[in-house]
Amino acid sequence: MVFIPRDAVALGLGADRVAAAVARSAETRGLDIRIVRTGSRGMLWLEPLVEVATPEGRIAYGPVRPGDVESLFDAGLAEGGAHRLRIGRPEEHPYLARQQRLTFGRCGIVDPVSVEDYRAHGGYRGLERALAVEPVAVVDAVKASGLRGRGGAGFPTGIKWNTVMLAEADQKYVVCNADEGDSGTFADRMLMEGDPFTLIEGMTIAAVATGATRGYIYLRSEYPQAYETLKAAIAAGERAGVLGADILGSGRSFHLEVRLGAGAYICGEETSLLESLEGRRGIVRAKPPIPALKGLFGKPTLVNNVLSFAAVPWILEHGGQAYADYGMGRSLGTLPIQLAGNVRQGGLIELAFGITVREVIEEFGLGTASGRPVRAVQVGGPLGAYFPDALLDTPLDYEAFAAKKGLVGHGGIVVFDDTVDMARQARFAFEFCAIESCGKCTPCRIGAVRGRETMDRVIAGEDAQANLALVADLCEVMTDGSLCAMGGLTPVPVMSAITHFPEDFDRSRPLPLAAE
Repeated sequence: MVFIPRDAVALGLGADRVAAAVARSAETRGLDIRIVRTGSRGMLWLEPLVEVATPEGRIAYGPVRPGDVESLFDAGLAEGGAHRLRIGRPEEHPYLARQQRLTFGRCGIVDPVSVEDYRAHGGYRGLERALAVEPVAVVDAVKASGLRGRGGAGFPTGIKWNTVMLAEADQKYVVCNADEGDSGTFADRMLMEGDPFTLIEGMTIAAVATGATRGYIYLRSEYPQAYETLKAAIAAGERAGVLGADILGSGRSFHLEVRLGAGAYICGEETSLLESLEGRRGIVRAKPPIPALKGLFGKPTLVNNVLSFAAVPWILEHGGQAYADYGMGRSLGTLPIQLAGNVRQGGLIELAFGITVREVIEEFGLGTASGRPVRAVQVGGPLGAYFPDALLDTPLDYEAFAAKKGLVGHGGIVVFDDTVDMARQARFAFEFCAIESCGKCTPCRIGAVRGRETMDRVIAGEDAQANLALVADLCEVMTDGSLCAMGGLTPVPVMSAITHFPEDFDRSRPLPLAAE
């Protein structure tokens, strides 16, 4: 058996061509092999990563190009033979060996659309446990785990579940927010492409706990591979009896659908997402009422992120306390970290909360790809703060980041070297908000446009101090007056850039080397 990823990154780097070359070479040589298309293990600089099953376990080679395939077979690929691309057992690679993979434990290992393979690797034990106890026991396990929303806000997941469970209605819904739109984030995509049954199982457990019978995965339109994989996995789940009218013979029903978004960043906000699901333009709803009481079609609706739902099967199988034993303070469990930008080894890293930003960049990313010093790091997507070197020893923890006026968000880390112009990054934050605002509230709709215009004057050297004072006032209005986090958090990257990199806003001084 030869395992070749069909993850979007691997496909972009030629995985389909590699798979075709492996099949041709095996046929020419008369070798009986089976090619299994998996997800990615997250070591993206090694994609396409080709693995072969041997008596000693899987042996990996990478990055493999179509032109490498013949030499791999000549070296004894089928037996895990020596070759310049040979990595050895993937789980022993330092990048993976140091991780705590609870949510992503099967990603890159299983066939994404095979229920049998998923169950052979421990899948559906959590759902079996949930069906064997009362709904309140399931919710209590999620509460005890300390799981918080992995989509950005960090709201305690168990409280949401409890609210929907207690709500009385003839219909309830479970909705997964898979509109992964933050820059530098790809964990949702990797999971949906590589191990979709973990998400499906988590949503099914949520339905059992809250009394919901219908669910929707709201997926960003830019993820065509994830879309096809999810549809195939749902169909396979229905055939296997783990979805549909009689889940595992329990008499409980849960019907799940995938719906594509229309490319609006604002639909990552849960009420805009619900508006879009109902067939309307994605515009933020005023709260209260909260979706847990009056959500999709006016019914109680549980809305969680992909990674929140995907953490639940492990919690139900091993217990809430076992999950809470990872992490620090009020940030419990593990955080899937996505390392991107100017970094040598980008990829997916799942670790317990508490590791510092510097450790992630240096120990996993091995520094910048350019070889130049790290100057700024943005954590938490386009609305996250820019941290200078002095703040890189901050642990990845919700409260620790909040104390430094930063956001953990979805766990995306984007690295910049010393050629970055932070004034232009601040302008980008305003520009992004201006483009992506739903337009419902004035502080966001107008404030972002005025902020971009004011930053243009700063960059042009026009009375910088007066214009920066205007930016600060504008940010205060956006923070206090915006209806949702789109406008409310746009000031975070802007003010962090001004606070930590003031020299870039004084255009009378020379910019950092090569910034122009």
